[in-house]
Amino acid sequence: MRNREELVKLFEKCNNGKILAQLQCHTLKVGLAHDSFFATKLSALYAKYASLVHARKVFDETPHKTVHLWNALLRSYCRENQWERSLHLFHDMVSSSSHGVTEGKPDNFTVPVVLKACAGLQALKLGKTIHGFVKRNEKTDLDMFVGAALIELYSKCGKMDEALQVFLGFSQPDVVLWTSMITGYEQNGNPEKAVEFFSQMVVIKHVNPDRVTLVSLVSACTQLSNSKLGSSIHGFITRRNLDYDLSLANSLLNLYAKTGSVKSAANLFEKMPAKDVISWSSLIACYSLNGAAAEALNLFNEMIDRKIEFNSVTVIGALQACGVACNLEEGKTIHKLVTSKGLEMDVSVSTALIDMYMKCFSPEDALDVFEKMPKKDVVSWAALLSGYSQNGMSSKSMGIFNTMLLNRIKPDAVAMVKILASCSDLGILQQALCLHDYVVKSGFTNNIFVGASLIELYSKCGSIVNAMKVFEEMKVKDIVTWSAIIAGYGIQGQGRQALKLFHKMTETSRIMPNEVTFISLLSACSHAGLIEEGIKIFNYMLHEYRIKPNTEHYGIIVDLLGRTGELDRALDFVQKMPIPAGPHVWGALLGAACIHHKSELGEVAAKNLFQLDPNHAGYYILLSNIYAVEKNWDNVGKLRHVIKEKGLKKMLGKSVIEVGSEVHSFVADDRLHPESDQIYRLLGNLNVNMRDKVEDYNSNSKYYYMALRKFYS
Repeated sequence: MRNREELVKLFEKCNNGKILAQLQCHTLKVGLAHDSFFATKLSALYAKYASLVHARKVFDETPHKTVHLWNALLRSYCRENQWERSLHLFHDMVSSSSHGVTEGKPDNFTVPVVLKACAGLQALKLGKTIHGFVKRNEKTDLDMFVGAALIELYSKCGKMDEALQVFLGFSQPDVVLWTSMITGYEQNGNPEKAVEFFSQMVVIKHVNPDRVTLVSLVSACTQLSNSKLGSSIHGFITRRNLDYDLSLANSLLNLYAKTGSVKSAANLFEKMPAKDVISWSSLIACYSLNGAAAEALNLFNEMIDRKIEFNSVTVIGALQACGVACNLEEGKTIHKLVTSKGLEMDVSVSTALIDMYMKCFSPEDALDVFEKMPKKDVVSWAALLSGYSQNGMSSKSMGIFNTMLLNRIKPDAVAMVKILASCSDLGILQQALCLHDYVVKSGFTNNIFVGASLIELYSKCGSIVNAMKVFEEMKVKDIVTWSAIIAGYGIQGQGRQALKLFHKMTETSRIMPNEVTFISLLSACSHAGLIEEGIKIFNYMLHEYRIKPNTEHYGIIVDLLGRTGELDRALDFVQKMPIPAGPHVWGALLGAACIHHKSELGEVAAKNLFQLDPNHAGYYILLSNIYAVEKNWDNVGKLRHVIKEKGLKKMLGKSVIEVGSEVHSFVADDRLHPESDQIYRLLGNLNVNMRDKVEDYNSNSKYYYMALRKFYS
């Protein structure tokens, strides 16, 4: 008896595999190797400190298997996500008990573990069978841990109605059951219901939430993009002294990142007593997602300087910041760091590198990363083809799409949207029709975002009829599709038709316009020269829908006034803006000054643009063109010198034509086309013919002028 008590104490102190092996030898010596109590302890400890193989060996060598031993091994399998083995073991357990072995009969501790395995495999049919067994056993049926496991099963299988029925079967559900329901609704994309359940739990039933409940609640707020509610929950957490909890603080950081609350995220990060790699990564991502690229890179470099271990998520956030800032040098430094840490083989990191290089206008480096990837998924292919499109190489991106299909990579909805966007840059109708056919055959017809991209594609190809047909055939029309068709009519210069569609949307549906809708509508007014209508829509957005305009909305109004010569009004509008004018606004004003040859106004706009974006060659060239019209050659020369000194290059304009089934692209002075000699020969002949025609026209005009003078004299 004394040996047994001493052995129990030794097992309690065991914390590594070496001691465990010695303990097993000792149990053999004292004749307790087949004792079910010690066998259970050995099995559980082997799973924890050695391997499941050793744990299973102990289990198999024990002649009398109690329910505790069965449960210990079941829990070990589940802990390692070995769901199938868990279910096989449970089958053996049931078979054993059906042959009269009562010691190993499943109990209310077995059922939650098995249900967890069912949830892991989404084995709903087997889960329902076990649920039936639970209902027949009153003791198990009333067990709240069993109830929580059933709710998790139904939640993981997307059956929230069944989960609710389980929940309602308990007269006084505890915090675990409430949390299971809140988590279920949040994970099934119903954050409103998750918040509603939390309110019932705390306000009506007075059940105190734990940190797991609050993590799920914060995740629900993140889905809702509701920073105000998130801040309220943050206050609730602080009042309960739970803000020290690392997982809760990290979930709040993620909420603030996704809702654009950069200051709140930074303040929270500063106050956190403990930070892990998730905390650092979350704030870096927060800065990157919200345009604060410098802050993101500073934080990443601080992390490196302090020798804090980073992971792939950290690196992705930093690379996104490089892309936002167009900081190729910093991006290449991070690339070297990634390679030294062996993270380059991570598909998501390689994809982030491709995206960064494309945004930094270095497609060669992006292609080099792509070609070195041992495994390429649909996301990496989509990053490459959309990157080429961003770099003005849309025909190249369509070639990548063809290669992707040849490699039997089927695009998902996100990739399909990027492919359609690349094609829309080319504006080739025949290609659009082929892609539309592919969309239908691939089952994307009812995807709202793919539908909206098709509408945009047809609009840019000049086929508003096909765009409208896609819109009308869509079963579900949301604000994305309405905004796309309104923008489509705007692209075609049919501003009044765009206005009609907008009024139809607001009068015949419950759909509320958003910021993008008004950008589409204001652009339509600008292209059609509808000044007063555009101003009216802007005020409508401001006062009727209480949508706060961003710099793009202001830029379109300036463009609208500028196009129609209302330059004083445009400048007055800029000066009265409640937010600092960005490149969109000053760029529109510079463009207007260029159209109407107003050098003073151009200088005002250019001065602000040079401060906001000093490396944009287009701004210098536009101002130079204004000076050239006024024959101010000194200033033209100064600007050209600045462009050369800074090494700035204007992105070349590209022309694309479709001949038969083949696409040909050209830039100025292009000699790369295989038939360039014949093309330039034809252009030369056309030039001669045009000159001859002009000379004939001039001589004929002189003859008719002399004849008319003679007739009237």
